[in-house]
Amino acid sequence: MRIVLLGPPGAGKGTQAKLLGEKFAACQISTGDILRKAVAEKTPIGREAAQYIDRGALVPDDVIVKLVAERLKDEDCKTGFILDGFPRTIAQAESLDAILKEMRLSLNRVLSVQVPRAVIIERLAGRRSCKSCGALSHTVFNPPRKAGVCDHCGGELYQRHDDEEDTVANRLKVYEKQTAPLVDYYRDRNLLREVDGVGAIDEIRARVVSALGDVVA
Repeated sequence: MRIVLLGPPGAGKGTQAKLLGEKFAACQISTGDILRKAVAEKTPIGREAAQYIDRGALVPDDVIVKLVAERLKDEDCKTGFILDGFPRTIAQAESLDAILKEMRLSLNRVLSVQVPRAVIIERLAGRRSCKSCGALSHTVFNPPRKAGVCDHCGGELYQRHDDEEDTVANRLKVYEKQTAPLVDYYRDRNLLREVDGVGAIDEIRARVVSALGDVVA
């Protein structure tokens, strides 16, 4: 399995990528996780990326491409991979094509998760992260037992800057301008399938698996 999950921030790509990875023994590659690790460790690339992340803008292609190329070569990706959050631009998609060609691989399918703008803003604006363990909760959909306290480790919950409503609105504008064209890019290559991303997690997962079709047959 070698697939890409497309969709705006808050579409639930990360959740579905994790579920698919567990079900089909494929590694989940989240550029968000890779970037946050680099930022937290204050690597040279992390410091550079932070300047863009803090204002909800896209990190430059060359930084992302290098991180993804290295990740795809890891041992756990040999049984398959699910790219979550990459590519985000046509240039990145072309770079991914080149990386896979060099590895003598190709994508099996690209899934575009469709979610209305109002639902995305509600999802992200209510999201809270644990400062200690990184676990996520939501003020509406998955509230912690005690306000402001992580159910998993008792750490402090906080709202990431890129989940604040103003930043979310900017992220959506960036997505619509730079990432949405990927839908046509992959449709032209007969790789694209669209999936309704509204509903319960299990319902969406069933739609995703159905859209994969013969990839998982």
